Amino acid sequence: MEKKDLGKLGFQSLCCHAGQHADPQTGAHNTPIYQTSTFAFKNVQDGADKFAGEKEGYIYTRLGNPTQSALEEKMAALEGAEAAIATASGMSAISASVMAVAYAGDHILAHDCLYGCTHSLMEEILPRYGIEVTFADLSDLDNVDEYLQDNTKLVYLETPSNPTLNLVDIEEISKKAHAAGAKVIVDNTFMTPYLQNPLALGADMVVHSATKYIGGHGDAIAGIIAGKEEMLAEIRMTTLKDFGGIISPFNAWLLLRGLKTLPIRVDKHTENAKEVAEFLEAHDKVERVFYPGLESHPQHDLAKKQASGFGSMISFELKGGYDAGEKMMNNVNLATLAVSLGDVDTLIQHPASMTHAPVPREERLAAGITDGLVRISIGIEDVEDIIADLDNSLSVLADVEEDESLATV
Repeated sequence: MEKKDLGKLGFQSLCCHAGQHADPQTGAHNTPIYQTSTFAFKNVQDGADKFAGEKEGYIYTRLGNPTQSALEEKMAALEGAEAAIATASGMSAISASVMAVAYAGDHILAHDCLYGCTHSLMEEILPRYGIEVTFADLSDLDNVDEYLQDNTKLVYLETPSNPTLNLVDIEEISKKAHAAGAKVIVDNTFMTPYLQNPLALGADMVVHSATKYIGGHGDAIAGIIAGKEEMLAEIRMTTLKDFGGIISPFNAWLLLRGLKTLPIRVDKHTENAKEVAEFLEAHDKVERVFYPGLESHPQHDLAKKQASGFGSMISFELKGGYDAGEKMMNNVNLATLAVSLGDVDTLIQHPASMTHAPVPREERLAAGITDGLVRISIGIEDVEDIIADLDNSLSVLADVEEDESLATV
């Protein structure tokens, strides 16, 4: 059957229809799960043509799969990209894209506040292969000028950053990086293509931990890379194929299912987050709230400029440091004490003891990830129930005195 002509559909319509084509064999409306490792050839010439790239088709699921292709087509449409690649995890997407751009002798300029495993990749793994990495606060554009080098091949950033909700100006950094001959990769996990489009702002590639909002239900591990066809074709046939970080057909199918409700979910997530952030900002046990949707956020105007919404990730600094964070985590009830984010239900965690524990404390503090910082992914529950749970868990901190040594640096 022929593919649908999608024309200029709106975002929700693309979520429902992009990449979805009735199965040519059975007419199945939803994309089937092609749970197979390999594909049969009609004859020797058919196989030879496919291996040579002269004929479209499937060879082996590590090289591509129809369920995966449907997901990639949908994600490319949502990101406004020429192409997309689905991978086994967010870290697979990050490592495959970064190592396709930077080689031995090259330099990467990275934002100084990144997801813990991304930071470890940059600090510990890449230098083993002769790739130099400099971490800097890229929210200060002067640092971009200062730390770009003649051999800088990549500027890598998250915005908002994990977990401090610090913002980076994608458009301005892209201009500076391109003038220096470097590419820009943006981790768009927190915002999704529904709220923020880094490619439209000048970035070269976008990566996602699709485990989060793209899947949306906490039941699949996956990653996404989106960008120009030429660059992604190189990734597909080198760092993805040879390192082997491929997505399973079943997980690709789960993401296809989750994406159909992405805007509906994100709207509710964001609506709840605004109310929760306002509640936390007024609470006497909370030192400071980091949420771009609050006017008190120092980059509130930038958030409005480069995104169509503020997302549902909130971080807040407790009075009382590490002990307060630990005590609060042990007293939540509705919220689930768990890492990850973007699930339909509320997840809460303590970065100093969990996601960012691998980061040396000095570096963690320098990036604003203090011992009393709490990160919460706001779900789609009744917001009154979320607030009541947080209020109850904060009430146990009455006897915790603030530790001045752990104050925000």
